[in-house]
Amino acid sequence: MRILHLVLAPRLSGAEVLAKDLAIHQKSCGETVAMASLQPRHADFVPLHAELENREVICMFPDQQYGRVGRLWWLHKVVRQFKPDVLLAHSTIPAFYARVLPLGVPVIYVMHSASNDFVAPRVRQIERILSKRARAVIGVSENNVKEYLEAIGRHRMMQVIPNGVDTSRYICTTGIENSGRPPQILQVGRYNPIKSHLQTVRAFARISNTVPDLRLRLVGVIEDPSYFAAVKDLVQQLGLEQRVTVDGPRSDISQLLTDSTVYAMPSLSEAHSIALLEALATGIPVVANTIPGFAYARNFPGVQLIDTNDTEAYVKALLIALRQPRVERPLAGLTLSDAAEQYLAISRKVAFAA
Repeated sequence: MRILHLVLAPRLSGAEVLAKDLAIHQKSCGETVAMASLQPRHADFVPLHAELENREVICMFPDQQYGRVGRLWWLHKVVRQFKPDVLLAHSTIPAFYARVLPLGVPVIYVMHSASNDFVAPRVRQIERILSKRARAVIGVSENNVKEYLEAIGRHRMMQVIPNGVDTSRYICTTGIENSGRPPQILQVGRYNPIKSHLQTVRAFARISNTVPDLRLRLVGVIEDPSYFAAVKDLVQQLGLEQRVTVDGPRSDISQLLTDSTVYAMPSLSEAHSIALLEALATGIPVVANTIPGFAYARNFPGVQLIDTNDTEAYVKALLIALRQPRVERPLAGLTLSDAAEQYLAISRKVAFAA
């Protein structure tokens, strides 16, 4: 079977990293796999691009930015050259382009969005027109499917496939809390107001006098440059430049989790966060917002789900987490292997039905 994964732009973010991991897994199962995009590769994806090529996954990324017509032309060229049996379109915009063209390839629309894409009337209208051109619709969370049903209606083949973590890369590192490193709070997430980096900085400012050697590291794709600048400005205004690192995307998240003491995730909304799964796999104490997307982690040891918009509650939870040890967590059903097997099964079902 020939499988094509389509993303908007290859970057170091959840949907794109999942597409990369699925492509490698499917290639290891003996399938012929390619990953393509509608926009050029971001610089932070270079190591992942190399990994794909080392695993013999075909990469088809444009060298220049195209407008709408140019993207359609590029996608038509990709499909004509690769001749896929099935196309997995990761996120809404790639799914639109994949279904507008008369490609003759069965399309699986994978919904990754942390927010409801269908709130926008134009997006809702386009999806209603194109819905039947998807052979299957996958949500990475129950909420994705719920929002689709409410806005678009029932699709003939819908399924929830939770994201999975690669437990060969993200391993539990119990015992490192006594390594002698200064304690550090880590938050990983694209710079967008929905990720609430500013609230973490405010909470850290409250804690900094209580724990004098504490550090904060923020890491993520700079999706919104003005928000990224606002985070840096707040750190400067609070006089925390020597203790807070505001960083762009990093490919060594596993090591950062190992080097940190607490993982913070105050997101206002999430679908099924890969970043949280990675933190859970390493055993690091977690403080996260009490939102539906995180509810599945509530009963894991060392996890506190609280209202992170309440600064006092956020501060209190972080202080508790700083005293907690790492702990192993059972992640059955939440591993990359679990997710990849389900994607492969539905890809075969759709391709063979065609």
